Amino acid sequence: MSSFRIGLAQVNCTVGDLEGNTAKILHYIDRARAMQVDLLCFPEMTITGYPPEDLLLKPEFITGNLEKLDVIVRHSAAIALVVGFVDSRDGLYNAAAVAYDGELCGIYHKTCLPNYGVFDEKRYFQPGTKAPIFVINGVSIGVNICEDIWYPTGPASRQASAGAEVIVNISASPYHAGKRDFREQMLSHRASENTVILVYTNLVGGQDELVFDGGSMLLDERGEAIARAKQFEEDLLVVDLDIEEHRRPQGPRIIVSQEAHTEPRTPIPARSVEIHDRVGEIYAALVLGTRDYIHKNGFYRVLVALSGGVDSSLVAAIAVDALGPENVVGVSMPSRYSSEGSRTDARLLSENLGIEMRVIPIEEAMDSYLSILAGSFAGTQEDIAEENLQARIRGNILMALSNKFGWLVLTTGNKSEIACGYCTLYGDTAGGFAVIKDVPKTLVYELARHKNSSAAREIIPRRVIEKEPSAELRPGQRDVDSLPPYEVLDPILEAYIEEDKSLDQIVALGFDRKMVQRVISLVDRSEFKRRQSPPGIKITPRAFGKDRRFPITNRYRSS
Repeated sequence: MSSFRIGLAQVNCTVGDLEGNTAKILHYIDRARAMQVDLLCFPEMTITGYPPEDLLLKPEFITGNLEKLDVIVRHSAAIALVVGFVDSRDGLYNAAAVAYDGELCGIYHKTCLPNYGVFDEKRYFQPGTKAPIFVINGVSIGVNICEDIWYPTGPASRQASAGAEVIVNISASPYHAGKRDFREQMLSHRASENTVILVYTNLVGGQDELVFDGGSMLLDERGEAIARAKQFEEDLLVVDLDIEEHRRPQGPRIIVSQEAHTEPRTPIPARSVEIHDRVGEIYAALVLGTRDYIHKNGFYRVLVALSGGVDSSLVAAIAVDALGPENVVGVSMPSRYSSEGSRTDARLLSENLGIEMRVIPIEEAMDSYLSILAGSFAGTQEDIAEENLQARIRGNILMALSNKFGWLVLTTGNKSEIACGYCTLYGDTAGGFAVIKDVPKTLVYELARHKNSSAAREIIPRRVIEKEPSAELRPGQRDVDSLPPYEVLDPILEAYIEEDKSLDQIVALGFDRKMVQRVISLVDRSEFKRRQSPPGIKITPRAFGKDRRFPITNRYRSS
């Protein structure tokens, strides 16, 4: 039996920041070396960030990433590394470099290239064909990348059959609700069915719509998790392994270092990490995604329109947790239809959050618009045109403040509204980032309650959570005047959007046929709005955008 100390460097990279990502890698190498780590594993495509998309079509980007790999390899004195990068040889490869003591010892090319949902790897990469085994400090180790581990007969199986005692999988696995448990079950199966120790190092951080949740882990030969890294934050997980020499490698091996570590080392203390419940996990994902989108794009302060409703209240709370109250500005823009309760609730929320709040009434602007349009609107009844004018006036005010002060506008629409087109183009859709774009309305309420519960006080006023939702664009307006009740609407939307169920299949679940037909029609007719909306954080298995790509011009209707 030999002792082997392994490190999992769960880092938050920025796509395209070759210099910054490399500096972070070198920092973690120094930390791990000081802890006498034998092998330090980084996530998939650590040098470039993931996913770099069409940056991969730029030759200078590929060259730059290879130059940074050389820097990292030279920094590997007395420590072995597995680092994700982009290799270039007769095509591009999603690759893992294995380095030791200043030398590049070998390269693994990703075999299974995902090309579904948010993944587009076949657009850029060639698949690898080999599954080598590396001998590091006398331990036989198979290295593979992300999607490779999801297949029972993939590279991990071949490497285990060839004598690997440890499988290292470096990953950039994006988050959605429920994925952590599903992923751990899959990893447990791979470890136990191959009787190997499985080391899984995942990326962490936000990248446009995606959030990578980290949650790196190490599983023993029985498939039991023996160590975990934190979720939604950077972490360095170091574990001592006792390797039973029960396998004899078959076939070619790449010798990195033969001698096992024999000098005594200070033991690594056991550690435990918080495992979020479902709603807490989603809230943490929204905070991380918001923080990284804003900071990685060079913004520091944000602007939120506070209507006194639950959506804007939740977005403001997430923004404060992501950026601090000093970097969040709330704007109340009341009209003649804004209730006193909504104005009071917006003010109370801003006080509870400790944020600056500005009140800019829109009545004068509304009167001016109506006066300008009086001739064109003559002889017509007030309808959605006048309602949307109010939303667009508010959008203009928000964007004016954004232009003047450099604040990023966070939109406040939820997935239920966006799915059905219950939003105003260039009005409440105006902004730079849509925090809850993928959050159904019923989940918005759960998240609001979670915020209050975790704070152990009423941050979002209870009456905001309990009152009937309304856009307040006409007298007595209620959301249920335009949409089915959200507790009915959201399951229909989930069935149609995320599960691709047909009209008949959804009706068979117990829903009224005419209601389902109406909802499907609203969703299909609103694609043009969604295509023009800002990006937002993916938290469901099928978010609008990269996950769900439907043509705007489209006459197909589900039957």
